[in-house]
Amino acid sequence: MSAVSASSIRREEGLARLDGRPLDKVRALQWTLYRCAKQEPERRFHALYGHVHRMDVLWRAWSIVCTNRGAPGVDGVTVDAVAASGVDVFLQDLAERLRTYTYRPSVLRRVQIPKPGRPGEFRPLSIPTVADRVVMTAAKLVLEPVFEAGFTEASYGFRPKRSAIDACDAVRVAANKGREWVFEADIRDCFGTIGHDALVAQLARRVVDRSMLKLIRTWLRMGVLEGGVTSPTGAGTPQGSPISPLLANVALHVLDEAWQDEGRRLGVLVRYCDDFVVLSPTRQRAEQAQQLAARVLGQLGMRLHPEKSGITCLTRGGQGFEFLGFHHRKVESWKWRGRFYLYRWPSQRALQVLRDKVRAATSRSRTERPVAAVVAELNPVLRGWAGYFRKGNSARKFIAVDQYVHERLAIFTSSKHGLSGRNWAARYNYGWISRLGVFRLSGKWHGATVHAQR
Repeated sequence: MSAVSASSIRREEGLARLDGRPLDKVRALQWTLYRCAKQEPERRFHALYGHVHRMDVLWRAWSIVCTNRGAPGVDGVTVDAVAASGVDVFLQDLAERLRTYTYRPSVLRRVQIPKPGRPGEFRPLSIPTVADRVVMTAAKLVLEPVFEAGFTEASYGFRPKRSAIDACDAVRVAANKGREWVFEADIRDCFGTIGHDALVAQLARRVVDRSMLKLIRTWLRMGVLEGGVTSPTGAGTPQGSPISPLLANVALHVLDEAWQDEGRRLGVLVRYCDDFVVLSPTRQRAEQAQQLAARVLGQLGMRLHPEKSGITCLTRGGQGFEFLGFHHRKVESWKWRGRFYLYRWPSQRALQVLRDKVRAATSRSRTERPVAAVVAELNPVLRGWAGYFRKGNSARKFIAVDQYVHERLAIFTSSKHGLSGRNWAARYNYGWISRLGVFRLSGKWHGATVHAQR
């Protein structure tokens, strides 16, 4: 029940000096909090708020906010403006306001951004001010190790040393062990529907620091400004704030715990924040898993999307499902006929999003731009897309993307020079596209070991 003592933090700092490692007080603080939370699962921390306004923590938070950039909030102040006016003065003022309990967050600036691959659909994004982002990040630095110590193996999203690819690998292993039925879950507006009382109740299981809990409540109730009108937020955590992914994981940890108990016999849960699947050996258990998930999420004020949640059968490659940008489907082994293993490749939606970006960059309305400038715009997009999808079975999709990029650049160049006809392939051949320095995806893929862990 006791708080993390200053002596334990100093001890960690001393060990850092003895080991010859550079002294990092923020890292020492996080490691001490994590170790204490891990060793005592029932421990509740009551002295965390004081760490949020430490200058070293605020400086670390500022460096993270500065790296992520982001648009300004309702006050119009940008990261560059803060840097120009003096970061030290800015952080000292924040620390003083936090220390004297006079810090008050500003309302969020609400914007609607289009959903990738879904024309006509938008999702709300709530943008805090730079000052609020720094304080939220500082609070996340302090709170994350406390809750990270209790998170289960089923959770992969927004966690240190865990990724979407790790989640996909867990799905592959479970499916190749005979779990042929998949419950695909889609939570309707997860970030916007989390019940505040339910979320704070989950936070209070590990944190009894009233000042810290009050700070989080002020962020949950700070309101949004859209179209010149300020509206209160009765539920949800602002999607776009640095601390929201952690708060969502804390709330959805209830689902992970339910799977450790009641759900263990129903199947394997793989969750990436609010996106999750359950792989079960039978349809009956998959249906029971759907019922359990709906009941647990209902306690948090959330609901499954009836049209986007369902049950899929993987037997002999009859059906596939989408998860984290990949299409997952069982494919017959080329080596052992009659045996099927789970493969994954980029989904049609992921491919369409990339095609839209390529088409926009090579639009005929932009032929005044040099071809080299278009290539310079496309290469980071292609490199990032390939970096994510290279783990899997994406070779054929990569070849198709290379062909599409080649075609779009050839058509763009033909239009630029006033050339007509569809003989672009002969006019602008492989040698031409190679000389342009276009990043090519072919050959930059890595096949997963699909036969492992059967």
